[in-house]
Amino acid sequence: MAIKRALVSVSDKRGIVEFCRELSNLGVEIISTGGTSSLLAKEGIPVIGISDVTGFPEIMDGRVKTLHPAVHSGLLAVRDNEEHQRQMSDLGLDYIDLVVVNLYPFAETIAKPDVTYEDAIENIDIGGPTMLRSAAKNHAFVTVVVDADDYSQVLDEIRGGGDTELNTRKRLAAKVFRHTASYDALISDYLSNVTGDPLPERYTVTYEKIQDLRYGENPHQQAAFYREPLAANGTLTTAKQLHGKELSYNNINDANAALQIVKEFSEPAVVAVKHMNPCGVGIGSSIFEAYSKAYAADPTSIFGGIVAANRIIDSDTAKRLSEIFLEIVLAPGFTQEALDILTQKKNIRLLDMGELSSESSQESRYVVTSIEGGMVVQQSDVHALDPAALQIVTERAPSEEELKQLLFGWKVVKHVKSNAIVLAADNMTVGVGAGQMNRVGAAKIAIEQAGDKAKGAVLASDAFFPMGDTLEMAAKAGITAVIQPGGSIKDEESIKVANEYGIAMVFTGVRHFKH
Repeated sequence: MAIKRALVSVSDKRGIVEFCRELSNLGVEIISTGGTSSLLAKEGIPVIGISDVTGFPEIMDGRVKTLHPAVHSGLLAVRDNEEHQRQMSDLGLDYIDLVVVNLYPFAETIAKPDVTYEDAIENIDIGGPTMLRSAAKNHAFVTVVVDADDYSQVLDEIRGGGDTELNTRKRLAAKVFRHTASYDALISDYLSNVTGDPLPERYTVTYEKIQDLRYGENPHQQAAFYREPLAANGTLTTAKQLHGKELSYNNINDANAALQIVKEFSEPAVVAVKHMNPCGVGIGSSIFEAYSKAYAADPTSIFGGIVAANRIIDSDTAKRLSEIFLEIVLAPGFTQEALDILTQKKNIRLLDMGELSSESSQESRYVVTSIEGGMVVQQSDVHALDPAALQIVTERAPSEEELKQLLFGWKVVKHVKSNAIVLAADNMTVGVGAGQMNRVGAAKIAIEQAGDKAKGAVLASDAFFPMGDTLEMAAKAGITAVIQPGGSIKDEESIKVANEYGIAMVFTGVRHFKH
């Protein structure tokens, strides 16, 4: 069957004039509505108004125009069904062979900082999704296009044989249902948040593909990179890559881990990450000093790692960065001198993040983790510790400098895989113990890594000590102060050990397990 009649109604008018002009040249009759109809007529393309098809005017400010049997019969009629053919003939109805529709810009509307609830609701499309679904359901006979990127293929096939191929119609129909599902998911999410129901009885999420990845965690696993439709600035999904080959699956995960840690700090900070864990974190009066401390924290592990900074990379810092192999450097920007230095290294990826904002203010964010057969959803861990809420549980209170280092360590340990121990001194990590099956094992790794730097350092633990053995090990290594959640039935045992060695210990009342 040949495509003889098309219904066109688009919000995204990219390429629509050229597409419809070619359809008209191929003998296709074009029906259109509202602004699309006016645009086509202005461009000299023959167009039939929707009211001429329905015999009914567009009413209620255009809310009701295509919801009519003359439209949906033409879309849904099964062309090889004799009864459907008879009814179409008896009622004087015509078939519609091609539908080109995209929807009111709901995502763009709610992304506006001053959007009102009324504006958001007004931009919920009704007729568009209904036409798309009707046409997509009847894709055995009807071609439906929701994406301007598909115009050229549709035109090529019409030129070649008068109609599109069935496999093309199936592919386009699947795209339509993905599109309408995403559209509805965004509306549902908006209304759920407005009504204060972020974890409803049905949880639907939608993402847009940024790119296919070469492979996933391992070469035999397929992968792609997606973003939320309204992704916030200062995230990997909105970053601008300035140099280097494309990111891999592991690059993305590691870079995101580094980004989340560096956002914890308001002062100049640099984070080095390997395999989702920080191997070095430093803060200073400048980004150069912060990087120097992050590097000194673990000069071995940083090699081949990811580095995140929360200040623009200058030429002095770039020179230091260029001395070793790094997979990625991400920052709010790079001076031209820094770019000139770093782009001499062929394989390094440079990501301009734009302005970084702390996630701590985005308490409405939720994290989705896939499991076999389902997923779990939780609120992001954006808890920011108030120093005034700390409980001093030992005979000795931490000094001003110890408290500063404890708070620094606490910000870092929050992002280390559990069980986690972080040792800190002089505004840098000196030992990190991550992902162990028991807390003593994590402490042992951190202390061994720190070596002599453990003497006079402080210790941060992401969860409480179930007994006093970790404190005993820390004391023997020369640790002077400890920050931990508290809450164990054996807290008194740990407190007793701390007092015996003159260690100052504070409880936060909050734990930061990260799995």
